[in-house]
Amino acid sequence: MNIDINDIQFVKFLIKAKQNTYAGSGFLSQASRTASKDLAFRDGDWSYLDTYLGDFHFIGEEAVWYQQTPIWGMNYYGRMLVEKIPQGFGEFLKSALLQVPSEIPFRGPEELIESDFTYTCSVEGSLECFRGREFITMKGKRIYQLYFHGGEISSN
Repeated sequence: MNIDINDIQFVKFLIKAKQNTYAGSGFLSQASRTASKDLAFRDGDWSYLDTYLGDFHFIGEEAVWYQQTPIWGMNYYGRMLVEKIPQGFGEFLKSALLQVPSEIPFRGPEELIESDFTYTCSVEGSLECFRGREFITMKGKRIYQLYFHGGEISSN
């Protein structure tokens, strides 16, 4: 079975899954690994899982299955660059992630500015093979960074 991950159905599902899990304050699923936080989403033949470890410094993976076959995945590592998470940071990050653009459906928009926070995201590559990074600054000082990479999954 070959699914074209550039197909609009895949992109729409990926965006819907992201908006209904972490960014949308979705419910945690049963942990798949010791101490992991798992957020799952299903829609018809499609399923999505975001699983991560940690909070202040964290590592995780997102994956998409079509008819129980893995077809796409993304790994990420993020960390706070300040000693204490500023008030409003979590809400701002989720606000940015809810605005995942269809042309680069990996994290948030290229730039978002709200109050004292600025979010930026840059990506190299395409859905098949990509890498990127996101940063959040507060009053011009970088307070958070995340690096991600991934792409198409296939079994010859």
